[in-house]
Amino acid sequence: MNGYQVTFYTEQNRRHGHQTVCEWLLSQVRALGIGGATVISAAEGVGHAGAHHAAHFIALADQPVQIIMAVTEAEAEQLLQVVAAAKVHVFYTKCPVEFGLLGQGDVAPHAKRFDWHHPLARRRPA
Repeated sequence: MNGYQVTFYTEQNRRHGHQTVCEWLLSQVRALGIGGATVISAAEGVGHAGAHHAAHFIALADQPVQIIMAVTEAEAEQLLQVVAAAKVHVFYTKCPVEFGLLGQGDVAPHAKRFDWHHPLARRRPA
């Protein structure tokens, strides 16, 4: 399938309303029925205004974050229209890509849910 890789660049602490921009974007991805997105946290970066952003030992608030997804042309346009209409100040790239799913058989999508009984769920941050 042909479409686009859409990548949004923001910082961990940047907000839109009561959510971080990252959380807000992921909620819009879900609402539009887009198949998925990946969030990648970076160690450091330089923003479009030339400011240096980095994850510091004491606080991760200024940590650069990317939200990446492969989408159809229609999904890309819908998502970008939603972001523009909400007046979210965020840098993005949109690059043509070919994408698909490889492997045997049809895998039914399933929603992951948080499980308090999972060992990693009980760990507290240091």
